[in-house]
Amino acid sequence: DTLLSPVSSYLQPFTSCHLQSTPIQISIMSSSSSSSSSYYPKEVIDPHHHFLDTANQPFQTFMNKFATNVTYLPEDYTRDVIEPLAKVGVKMIGTVHVEAMPDNGVQEVAWVEQMMVTMEGSSSGNINYYVKGYVASANLTDDTIEQQLQQLVGTTSKLRGIRWILDCVGKFENGTTATHVATTRHDGIDLLKSPRFEQGLALLEKYNLSFDLQCAPIQLVETAAALFGKYPSLQVCIDHLGKPRTILGNDLLDDGSVNPNDTVDEAELKVWREGMTAMAKLPNVHVKLSMLGYACPGWMRTKERQEVLKSLVRETIELFGANRCMVAWNWHVNG
Repeated sequence: DTLLSPVSSYLQPFTSCHLQSTPIQISIMSSSSSSSSSYYPKEVIDPHHHFLDTANQPFQTFMNKFATNVTYLPEDYTRDVIEPLAKVGVKMIGTVHVEAMPDNGVQEVAWVEQMMVTMEGSSSGNINYYVKGYVASANLTDDTIEQQLQQLVGTTSKLRGIRWILDCVGKFENGTTATHVATTRHDGIDLLKSPRFEQGLALLEKYNLSFDLQCAPIQLVETAAALFGKYPSLQVCIDHLGKPRTILGNDLLDDGSVNPNDTVDEAELKVWREGMTAMAKLPNVHVKLSMLGYACPGWMRTKERQEVLKSLVRETIELFGANRCMVAWNWHVNG
């Protein structure tokens, strides 16, 4: 199969009404395909990855509760991603570092920038200053949100957008619902319905910043489409395929065997489809084709699961068009 997928223009400054993107052809190899580098794109951009050092960074105390003593740094990404790609003739021309629930978004961006500067100083040809853009953390409901945005803009010229994780269908219940652990920072309140959130959202246009929207499908239906429709000049990127949840059930059964179920949860898909259809009608909204294992755990284990996952990705591309979709890796969490 061959997908035409755009490179995210996080790497270019947003204008008030246009997200530039560069299409590149990506050939998806089947298991029977040759490993020839001709099957790969010559250049790629990773528009969504994270660095962590929860044991040592004072701004990662919240994250350390859930990812205790986890370290993943630029040299790890170079080893695991950039160098293996280079061996098959694929050049990584840039990445976008996306916030990872820091206590302080300014400190996280400054930390990554400093690591990139250090790497550039010790560059040996295959290691370079590859983070070209940032999607930083900022709670848009904070009283000091405008000061935070000013600080972020002043920290780096590579700031492209803001994310605050919003998946909320009630209080967090240890991952048994679509509510994300990040929303425990505001006790499970759906901030998409907050007037203060909208006030903060309106400021993003002033600072020429995009918004990464990570929420549950029901929130797309109930709130997001109407809210973001009010701001046609604000560039919005839906994270992780719009997050349809476990549409074929869990990957493995209780006895450790592969779940043979190939019947899709149509009720979940109906809500997701309604929300994504509404969002696709907004020309300023884009989507990341990522976190596929959340939508369909163990999708690579059986041909049936692969086909369900393919159909989900294709439907998303049909809804938004190839020029508003980007393949993202969410490395290393989902990588």
